Amino acid sequence: MDGIFYGIGVGPGDPELLTVKAIHAIKEADVLIAPKTEKKDGSVALHIARPYLKPGIEIVYQVFPMVKGFEKDDSAWEANKAEILSLLRAGKNVAFLTLGDPMFYSTYIYVYRLLAQEDVEVRTIPGVPAFAAIGSRVGYPIVEGDDVLAVIPATAPKEKIERALSTADNVVLMKVYKNADEVISLLEAHDLSQQAVLVSRAGLPEERIIRDISAHKGEPLNYLSTILTRHN
Repeated sequence: MDGIFYGIGVGPGDPELLTVKAIHAIKEADVLIAPKTEKKDGSVALHIARPYLKPGIEIVYQVFPMVKGFEKDDSAWEANKAEILSLLRAGKNVAFLTLGDPMFYSTYIYVYRLLAQEDVEVRTIPGVPAFAAIGSRVGYPIVEGDDVLAVIPATAPKEKIERALSTADNVVLMKVYKNADEVISLLEAHDLSQQAVLVSRAGLPEERIIRDISAHKGEPLNYLSTILTRHN
């Protein structure tokens, strides 16, 4: 009998934010897939889930190239899919760990679509997205009443970001790192910088909270950086 494939959201950083369902699935797994970048060793998602791993569990690291190049060269993705399928066909339960929520700006979405083409059982378990954890962590209501919320990747084109800033009442900006100064300038131009709070690596030991974002222009930021803001 084939194993079950679990897509597990481990939240933004604090291991205590994993759901009971996620913890049960991790304990059911025979193999953990830990996604990692090509440039760095280790896996943040694995670090978060580590308190719940059973002794002797097999850990498989997989590198997933940037999604932008997926259509041009999907060989790495297909190789990862083949490895996962071989484990499932061997009767092993396989858990794929992902930061935040599996269906929210996640590599898992593409893995899910690849496996949906196959005759395997897939169970996706939601996790706490970073912006939700940050709102609670710093006491910042994300939306209330009839507020309209925009969730924007800071990696989006400038014009797209500006349109969202102009129309939404409240804003979540994720992946604020490479172009942080440009993003802060956009928030200043839309009168959104004074109300903003930036949190980097939420729930992890290196967590950083910045409330005066304009005073921190020019400083390097981690990829896992999120800004919450709202119009007055």
